[in-house]
Amino acid sequence: MAKLAVNVDHVATIREARKINEPDPVTAAALAELAGAEGIVVHLREDSRHIKERDVYILRQTVKTHLNLEMAATEKMIQFALKVKPDIATLVPERRQELTTEGGLDVITQKEKIAQVVKQLQIGGIKVSLFIDPEPAQIEASNRVGADMIELHTGRYCDAKGDTQKEELKRLLCGIKYARDMDLVVKAGHGLNYVNIKPLVKVKEIYEFSIGHSIVARAVLVGFERAVREMVEILKEG
Repeated sequence: MAKLAVNVDHVATIREARKINEPDPVTAAALAELAGAEGIVVHLREDSRHIKERDVYILRQTVKTHLNLEMAATEKMIQFALKVKPDIATLVPERRQELTTEGGLDVITQKEKIAQVVKQLQIGGIKVSLFIDPEPAQIEASNRVGADMIELHTGRYCDAKGDTQKEELKRLLCGIKYARDMDLVVKAGHGLNYVNIKPLVKVKEIYEFSIGHSIVARAVLVGFERAVREMVEILKEG
């Protein structure tokens, strides 16, 4: 069964809508673990629009499973990661004006830079994942720069409908197989919900799913622990 890592960014987004101290993503992370999540994910953006440094420091002390810090490959973020030492650092593309991460990291055109960042983080005792599109060339480049694992961007699959979605699913499956042939640990995330994840839970090569928005959205209606448990149950069915 694939693991579930819960992204609590959107809890922080709700908090920042009023610029107060609730709801607290740290509390949400604890509830997620109690409900069966096996990892916690946060994206600390350089503009700290939702997750704050304070959140990451506390999560590093309280998360009992593993903490995955999504981050841009900038010197500021590298130094922060080396100081906090999350279990995993996931390098993602980042643009100030985007609402959420749009597309995967272009490893091909930045191979030398990313290879240096990967090595720097690994020397600091942090495993490195790259958030990429399920394209063979990007997967191969990720392997060449020494990444420990990759997270395949599932956004195009999740946004598609009908036959187009079937084609995007095939594209994902081909990417997963290609990555496993290279002995890369494969994770998947972005836009996954309680319906579109079902074809993917049967794919044994996926080590972990990273899910945030759909869980937080359901939690507004049914509660955080129940929302996480319902997703864990779907993964078990796979």
